[in-house]
Amino acid sequence: MDRGLVVQPVCHHLDSVRDAPGPPATGCADCLREGGTWVHLRACLSCGHVGCCDSSPGQHAHRHAHANAGHHIARSLRPGENWAWCYTDELFLLPA
Repeated sequence: MDRGLVVQPVCHHLDSVRDAPGPPATGCADCLREGGTWVHLRACLSCGHVGCCDSSPGQHAHRHAHANAGHHIARSLRPGENWAWCYTDELFLLPA
């Protein structure tokens, strides 16, 4: 065993990412429909659905990812942030 070897977790769902920006985000689609509130927004990189983050009461981005096959990854819509999250592998992703 090489004690100097560092094994990084790998996201196995990057092939599910599509060029699906969707409409400009005015808020969490589900919270707007239900009359709820959100903390931050996430956009699904498979279909463009805008949902709220896990700190929000509805956690709609998380729910969307688990309710829709192949919708594993969402990106942050917070200004100045350039990262994504894989809900299936539970991995924080940065652009290459």
